[in-house]
Amino acid sequence: MEKIKRLEATEKAIELIKRLSDKFGDLMFYQAGGCCEGTQPQCFEKGGFYLRYGDVCIGTIQGFEFWVDKDLFEYWKHAHFTLDVTDGIGAGGFSLETPYGKTFKVNYRLFTEEEVQNLKETRLNE
Repeated sequence: MEKIKRLEATEKAIELIKRLSDKFGDLMFYQAGGCCEGTQPQCFEKGGFYLRYGDVCIGTIQGFEFWVDKDLFEYWKHAHFTLDVTDGIGAGGFSLETPYGKTFKVNYRLFTEEEVQNLKETRLNE
């Protein structure tokens, strides 16, 4: 049985990621629970954001890692993340899509009990 992914992306998000990677090269995503960015996912050039010990990689999109703050992951570990994009500038404005008038966002849904038993492994930053 194939393992259940914790992360997916909409076509709109994938199109924007391709546009950003064409311009900036390898990317990374980070979702924190802080004051400036709220819980909005941020897109950086790979290595452009320093991970904290214990942060969690929940998967990749287009080959680019998606990291979640360790405390936020603890809260959302039973949820599936779908990366999407919307028009407008999100809180903070640190993410690479900001100059394009776009903002990444995540839609969540809770895993079923069956899915929880068959989730893909996460990876910790150590």
